[in-house]
Amino acid sequence: MLAAMRTREQNLDLIRRFWETLYRRDFDGVGAFFAADGSYVDVPTPDAGAVGPRGVAARLRLGLEPIEKQVHHLKFMVCDGGTVVTEHQEDWHFPTGEVVELPFVSIHEIRDDGKIAAWRDYWDLQTLLGRAPQWWIQHLATAKPEEWK
Repeated sequence: MLAAMRTREQNLDLIRRFWETLYRRDFDGVGAFFAADGSYVDVPTPDAGAVGPRGVAARLRLGLEPIEKQVHHLKFMVCDGGTVVTEHQEDWHFPTGEVVELPFVSIHEIRDDGKIAAWRDYWDLQTLLGRAPQWWIQHLATAKPEEWK
C-alpha cells in the first residue's frame, strides 16, 4: 500500500534525504530506504533492475562506484500522495576526464511505513553511451543481475 497516511512534506523530506545519501555515495544507506521487496529500475536498460536494500546498493555500486564525482542539479520535486517525482540532472565525472551531463526524471513510490516501494529512473541511454568512456561500459558488461535480487 502506498503512503496514504504520510504527509506530502514527509514524503518530500524522505526523498530529499534519499538524494543527499546517494550523492554522499553511501550506497548501503540508499538501500536502507527500500522495503525488502522495493525495486529500482533504470527504465532505458534491458534488465529487470534491483530488488531490496542489498540489491539496490549492489546495482548502484556497480554503476556509480567507478565514477570519480557526481554533481547533482535538482530542478524540482512534486508529490502526489505516496508518489514523488523529481526532475534533475547528474553530471558524472569519470577519472579519465570524461563528463556526462545526464538529465533524469525519477519517480519514487513510498509506503505508509516510509520505505520506498519503487524507484524508476527515466533518462536517455544514447546520451550516456555516447559520452561515457568505453572502459566503464565494459565494466557494466560484467554485471550479474542475479545479485540485485
